[in-house]
Order: sequence, then structure tokens, then C-alpha cells
Amino acid sequence: MDWDSHRYLECFFAIPMMGARLHMINVRLSPDQILYTINHAADDLILVNVEFLPLLEQIWERIDGRKALVLLNDGPGEPKSRLPIAQDYESLLAGADPDFDFPEFPEDTPATTFYTTGTTGLPKGVAFTHRQILLHTLSASAAFARGSHGRFDESDVYMPITPMFHVHAWGIPYVATAMGVKQVYPGRYVPERLLELLVRERVTFSHCVPTILQMLLTTAQAKGMCLPGWKVVIGGAALPQALARQALDMGIDVYAGYGMSETCPILTLSRLQPEMKDWTLERQLEFRCKTGRPIPLVHIRVVDSEMRDVPADGKSQGEVVVRAPWATHGYVNDPAGSARLWEGGWLHTGDIAVSDEHGYLKITDRLKDVIKSGGEWVSSIDLEDLILQHPGVAEAAVIGVPDPKWIERPLAVVVAKPGEQLRPTEIEARLVDLASSGAISRYAVPQQIVLVDTLPRTSVGKVDKKVLRARYADAQ
Repeated sequence: MDWDSHRYLECFFAIPMMGARLHMINVRLSPDQILYTINHAADDLILVNVEFLPLLEQIWERIDGRKALVLLNDGPGEPKSRLPIAQDYESLLAGADPDFDFPEFPEDTPATTFYTTGTTGLPKGVAFTHRQILLHTLSASAAFARGSHGRFDESDVYMPITPMFHVHAWGIPYVATAMGVKQVYPGRYVPERLLELLVRERVTFSHCVPTILQMLLTTAQAKGMCLPGWKVVIGGAALPQALARQALDMGIDVYAGYGMSETCPILTLSRLQPEMKDWTLERQLEFRCKTGRPIPLVHIRVVDSEMRDVPADGKSQGEVVVRAPWATHGYVNDPAGSARLWEGGWLHTGDIAVSDEHGYLKITDRLKDVIKSGGEWVSSIDLEDLILQHPGVAEAAVIGVPDPKWIERPLAVVVAKPGEQLRPTEIEARLVDLASSGAISRYAVPQQIVLVDTLPRTSVGKVDKKVLRARYADAQ
């Protein structure tokens, strides 16, 4: 239980290498959810940052079995806690044999476990073996090291801005260590601190979700900063074109990536191909924001409900199914969920997408989020991207709400930029104009646009549309 730190990186390697399994606890879950993951994973020893002692105290009496605690502490003195702390991390290392003899074991030995939070039910445990992490690391290294832009190689300075408890920080700390690059671990994500480290340590490569990038760009603009030479991969949610343009204007080489907790996670990267260098900026921007092309050893299909491939015409939609040698074999102690995940011998992502003649995938929605209006599918992601192009809009989420005639109709929930006086009629008028020009269908224009101060988010920073659907279920 820690922020992103050098200790966490040490544990990424040392714990699996000693034959134990590393459970990366999501500290942003509720106390009861954290308790569930600790008990479900049958944790034996917990390494806990002093900041999370109060949280752990809330659930300690309900943790199954006898647990040992190791304290992670950068402050002076011993913290006051009723928990039975066995030792602190640095003392443990100082008293250990520097020549530890790491054991040999089969490559299919489980190495890591973490819990993915869906929109329903309890968190699901996902485990990866030494072999899977190694193959993902090698393939990701090969994918990042090629191409004319957005490269990640031994000349870079790396700083993750994705929590290390979230799919091994997308697996890139393993890639960075294999390459031998300088790594900067920022602790808690505070915009001013991140920008300070970025400049002082000359960071050149990072990855984060769109919300974090927007926060950093807003802070940088307020300080009059530009960020040339910084390469950023955006994942976890779609990269809006308006946000990508804002980043490019500040000198950032930004592009999208895609994956899931169940796929370790990287499946695709949306870097430009050599022939695209002569395209217009608008056309390049479109492809930077797509979901991307598969990295080596990834096989992706877009299929209909009968598992038949749909045409790669950039229009025909279907579910994304994948195979990769590092994809999880299934959920921990959940055979039924594992069978559904791998139905038909392919891992079902639950994402709806189109593919094009250039081999680029574009996620148009989640199966559970796609809006079915009058027999037609409306992409919430495409609508959100168009709404975000309004200069006064900071954030947008589109959901389907029940409709007696059309089954569902789109509803947009919008956050204005600080100081902006937005009116829903302005946004609707823009969307109607786009519908008139054929950019979107007329039935895709939301019947309602709601202005709010903030959007609800999941523990990893994604907009929680489950909460929005419940909140506006009667909005018809």
C-alpha cells in the first residue's frame, strides 16, 4: 500500500524473484473493497506507507488470518499506531544478506496479482506469471523502440503518472528497467510537484489517463510553461482530439494506447506510420487519437455476435476480441467469470470498435455504455469528443437514458472550464450544425445537456458512467 516510489519498483522485482506473489493493493478503493481484496488474495505480509495506516486500522480486525506488517516511512520517528508493525522497510533491507540466493522455479509461477474494478460486483482478481510479464516487457520494448516519433529507448528519462497498483503501471517500469533508463518516481500526484520533477529531471517519457494530462496542461498554462520534448502515452480512456491538440500546441508528442487489466495491459499503440508524415495536422491528429495498431505478438479481431469478422472499413462495428501470450488465463478463484472472459477461445474485451484499411483500431464504446436509440448505435465516445471541442468545455460524459419511444436517448453531462459561462443551448446548436453537415446523425444529438461542477470517477480516474446512469435514470 504505497504511492509510486523507488520501494515499489524494488518490490516489482524482489518479491516475485524470491518466489512470492506481489499483490498491488489499490489504495483508492473503499475500505471494504480493500478488505475484500486482501482476504481474497490471502495476503500474508503487507507493506504499508505510513499515510495508509489509518485506513488499514479501520479494517484490521476483519482481515483473515495473522498478517505481518512492514512500514514504509520517509518521516522522522515512529508513527503512533495500534497495528502490530513487525519492522520498517529500510531496517529490513539494512539487516539482510546482500548476496541473497534467489531460487529457481518454473516460468509459469504466478508473479503478481491485482484487482480490477468493474462497474458491477466485487473487484476481480487478475494474476500474471513470470513468463507473461517477461513476454509483455519484450514485446512492449520492441514496439516503443521503433518508429519515427514517440519512441522510448535508453536515451529517455521516464516518469510514470499511472499508479503502480494499476496493471504494473501499465508494465512500463519493467520496460524502463530492462532498457536501463533513468526513472523518476513522484509519490502522490500533485500537479505542481509533477511539473517541477518534469523540468528538473528532464523527463522525456510518461503515461497517464486523459484527466491527469488535462490537469497538468491547465497547471502548466497557468504558469506560462511549454513542455517540449515530452512524449506521453494516453490510455485508460479515449484521447479526445481537443486535448491532443492542446498537448501538441505545448510541444508534447502525445498519442493513444490501449489495453486492459486482463491483458497486462498493452495491446495497441497509436503512433503515426512513416507515410503519414506528409498528412495534414488534422489527419494526423485523428490517427494519434485512435486506439492504435497491435504491438508484436498481439492478434486482434473485431467480430459480430456470431464471432464473424466485420469488414475493416472504418465503419462496421463489432466487439474487440484478442489473443496475446501475456493475456491472463482467467480471474482468481472465479471459473465462471474466466469462462465468460475466454468464451470461444478469445479474450472478450467488452469494447466496441471499428478497424480501418491502415490497420488502426478505434474504440467507439464499451458494450455496456453504447447507446441503442431507435435500433441504431450511438457512440458516447464520439459525442464526448465533439462536445469537448467547444472552447468552454473542460469535461464531458455521454450516457443513454431510458426513452419510451426510442428505447434510449443520449444525455450529455458537461463540466465548464473555470470562469466560463456555458449554456446548454450553445452546445446543442453546435451538435445540430454537425448533424446538418453529416458529421453525426441527427438522432445522436442529445435531447438534454446537464451542466455540473464535477464528474464522478472510479478508483483509477475513469468517469463512472454507472453512477451517472443511476443519477439520471428518470431524466426522460
